[in-house]
Amino acid sequence: MDNLTHSLIGLAASKAGLERLSPGTTTLCILAANAPDADIVALIGGRWAYLHHHRGITHSIIGTLTIAVALPVAFYLIDWLWSRFRNHEQRIRLPGLLLASLLVSATHPLMDFTNNYGVRFFLPWSTHWSYGDLVFIIDPFLWVLLGGSAFLLTATTKARTAVWLTIAAATTFVVLFGPASRGGLPNPTPLRIFWICAVIGLLVLHLQGNARRLGAKVSMAALATVGVYLMALFVIHGFALRQTGRQASFIASENQEQTIRIAAMPTLANPARWMSVFETDRATYRFSLDLWSGSVSDRVRFAKPEASNGSAVEQARQDSRAQVFLDFARFPVVNVAGADCLTQTLVQFADLRYTEPGRGRGTFSLEVPVDCPVQTE
Repeated sequence: MDNLTHSLIGLAASKAGLERLSPGTTTLCILAANAPDADIVALIGGRWAYLHHHRGITHSIIGTLTIAVALPVAFYLIDWLWSRFRNHEQRIRLPGLLLASLLVSATHPLMDFTNNYGVRFFLPWSTHWSYGDLVFIIDPFLWVLLGGSAFLLTATTKARTAVWLTIAAATTFVVLFGPASRGGLPNPTPLRIFWICAVIGLLVLHLQGNARRLGAKVSMAALATVGVYLMALFVIHGFALRQTGRQASFIASENQEQTIRIAAMPTLANPARWMSVFETDRATYRFSLDLWSGSVSDRVRFAKPEASNGSAVEQARQDSRAQVFLDFARFPVVNVAGADCLTQTLVQFADLRYTEPGRGRGTFSLEVPVDCPVQTE
């Protein structure tokens, strides 16, 4: 998930009652909700180092537990040193901070698990990726639920209100002019109407001031609603997976192929539209699935490499970047361009979850130049 969502979960958890456990809990909860993304330091080694380490050890069970313990201990030690320096009593209560940190830190890998990027829970013992396929990487509904509750409870001064209005302006810009307006949604109008109405409604509730009198109940209700929302997506995903299986079986039988595995993945702000990907013994397919009508659109097929291109593909696989990419890719597809040796021979890798061979999109595709394949008579 995006870091705004993680931060809002931490803030909502604190306002739901965890802040009573110790001074400093709110700050710690926001940090703990984001701490596993400390693996961003891997960018120092370049994008392939980042791909290799992102959602790695810091998102695993052992890594998350380590971070969850280290953060409150660091808070406690800083408060201890400060209290000695200023000669006053310590404020931080370590047991309370530790409990809050353990609870909130766990939300990060769990929320990351809900999308189709995946998490490696069992590093360093296993590199297996796990995928929830429930929530798109950015979800405006979560922004409204979590951000709205936190706004109503914390916008108590002009400075805080100004911060929230800045966040509201930035997210509104993303919703109105971001991915949804550039083809991310077939019809972005319903999302825009929902967002504008939600923002106006939250401003009215803020001016009335009734939410602040309810206190922690507001955040508890928001977190409970998020739980219900995720359970609803779990049920809808089950329907999408079954429809994907039926379509995959039909398409595979048309081409006299055997289905190996399937996946149904969420799309931006539309629980009725899913991206389906499946692999057969001879190809990998992707299509858009409309749950209401059961219709399929935008179907693409990528055949597995022919035997004649085997040496070029194997040569490309030895590239260190390709090894990192293939370790990450869930539905890797390959295309060999220039196999006739009239131009440079390129082995194009792509993860069909995100892009196609030859359509460069950062770390989700890769082109490896190789020697001209040896042609055998």
